[in-house]
Amino acid sequence: MYPTGALIVNLRPSIVSSSSKHWTVCIKPFKDSAGANIYLEKTGELKLLVQDGDHSPARVHCFSFEQGGLFVEATPQQDISRKITGFQYELINKGTASDLHMVSAPCRPCSDTEVLLAVCTSDFVVRGTIQNVINEEEQQDSVIDVSVNRIYRQKTKIFKPAEESGRWRGQIKTLLQCGVKPGEGDFLFMGHMHFGEARLGCAPRIKDFQRMYKEAKDKGLNPCEIGPD
Repeated sequence: MYPTGALIVNLRPSIVSSSSKHWTVCIKPFKDSAGANIYLEKTGELKLLVQDGDHSPARVHCFSFEQGGLFVEATPQQDISRKITGFQYELINKGTASDLHMVSAPCRPCSDTEVLLAVCTSDFVVRGTIQNVINEEEQQDSVIDVSVNRIYRQKTKIFKPAEESGRWRGQIKTLLQCGVKPGEGDFLFMGHMHFGEARLGCAPRIKDFQRMYKEAKDKGLNPCEIGPD
């Protein structure tokens, strides 16, 4: 609140080990954050991430530990109105296949191995159909309206019964550049909660998932079991 001077912020996992190099830091500025610029800093070199006064929809900025830490510098103010600089942050383990897929290549179809691991590690796993897709140009996101046939897992209440139909519905976000469109057929939607939003990870067609799941099960290679369909 009322930022002055500057701060260096280094974000690290609570348990530091040799695997720390596999972590990525993501930050999302508060919508009304004001009073300071946020930079990525390494050995005195600054790269602007969030400019004071930029009130465009909050974007997520990600970087590795090797790229540096955060440098938050207050900007000169012409009035005495209250200013608060703030952001949310998450640490993403690049060694986890589902998170690595989200950070490095979010639009690439998941491999069989990534799908089978995502079944075990995702925050939500549901079978359903795409009812509608809303493109949010400003935020560069697509909102996928999903009608759910079966819920295998959801750590938070993303999917709920719709009042008018009683069918379970929910929304998942993905990048606009991925070009998701409504279409027929059942999918297995999997993903994680990031900054309070359900973000899509892997979404194979259900027939493709059933094939890869059976093949892995026959070979005893399934990393975990999923209930019968």
